[in-house]
Amino acid sequence: MNILLAEYTISHNPDLAPEGRAMLKVLTDSFNRIGYQVCSPNPGSDFGEEIKRLSKICGDGLVIAPDDKLAIFTKMLEDNTRNMGCNSLSIAMCANKRRTADILKAHGIDVPMEISGGTRVIKRISGSGALNMRITDEEPSDDEFGQEFIEGEHLSVSLIGSRVVGETCLYYTGNEPLLLAVNKQNIIFGPDGTVSYIGGETPADHPKKDILYKIAVKALKILGCQGYIGVDMIVSDDRIVVVDVNPRPTTSITGIAACMKEEIGKLILDASYGKAPDMVHLTGHAKYFTNGKVQYDRD
Repeated sequence: MNILLAEYTISHNPDLAPEGRAMLKVLTDSFNRIGYQVCSPNPGSDFGEEIKRLSKICGDGLVIAPDDKLAIFTKMLEDNTRNMGCNSLSIAMCANKRRTADILKAHGIDVPMEISGGTRVIKRISGSGALNMRITDEEPSDDEFGQEFIEGEHLSVSLIGSRVVGETCLYYTGNEPLLLAVNKQNIIFGPDGTVSYIGGETPADHPKKDILYKIAVKALKILGCQGYIGVDMIVSDDRIVVVDVNPRPTTSITGIAACMKEEIGKLILDASYGKAPDMVHLTGHAKYFTNGKVQYDRD
C-alpha cells in the first residue's frame, strides 16, 4: 500500500526546508508504522511532474507546500489520486489572506482590521506564516496589505476535519472536526519591526480552550477545509482574533505527534474517510522549533 507525501520546501525553499523536512519525517514515520510505503518526490526533480508520476502508483496522497503554491500542486494530486488533505478550492481561498479575513468577518468571526495608514502589521496577501511580516508605517507593496497590530497571546488550534467535499456521498458524516491541541506560538518582534515565528509549545492548557475550539471549527466550516488544519489566533483581554487559517500540516504537528498516543498518519487517513475518533490522548509537553528540533518532556 503506497501513500504519496509531497513536501515542497525541502528542495525548493531553503528558508523553510527545516520545518518541511521535520513535518515530512513525522508523517513518513507514522505511515510506515501503520503499514504503508511512503513515496515522495525525488530531490531536485520537477515537483509537479513528480506528483503526477507518483500519484498514479499511490492510493492516497498529501501535499505540504507554502500557501501560494499549495493549491496548484494539490489540484495535480486530486487529478491523479485521492487527496487526504484539504481540497484545492478551499486551499486557494485560504491562500489569499485578505479575502479570507473578509469572509470570516462577514460570518461574525473577529479578524484584524485592515488599515491603510500609520503603524500597522504589513503582510503578504498570499504568504506563509510570519515570513516577510513586519510592523511599520511604510507603504505595503502591491502584493501586501496592512492590518491593525493586536497585543495578546499568540496561539494556534490544530484540528483534523473529516470529509467535507470529494466523494461526499461515500464518506461525509457531519462529525465535528477532531481537536488535536491548542498550541502556544513563540513570536519574536525585532527592534526593526520584523516579526519572526520560531516555533511553539504544545499542548497549551488555556482557560478559553473550549471557545478557541469553537471559533476554529466555525472558521474551518466557513472555508470548507478538511484534513490537518492550523488556525492562528491572538487572545487579548476582550478579543479572540483569527489571524490566519492554514489548510495543511503546520510545524505544530511535530510537537503534537511527540505527545500523542495515536498515530498522526492514521488520524489524517481515517478522517479523509469520515472515520476520525472523537478525541486524542496527549501526555507530557513538547517544544518545537522551526529548525526541525523537538524537545519532549514526559512530565
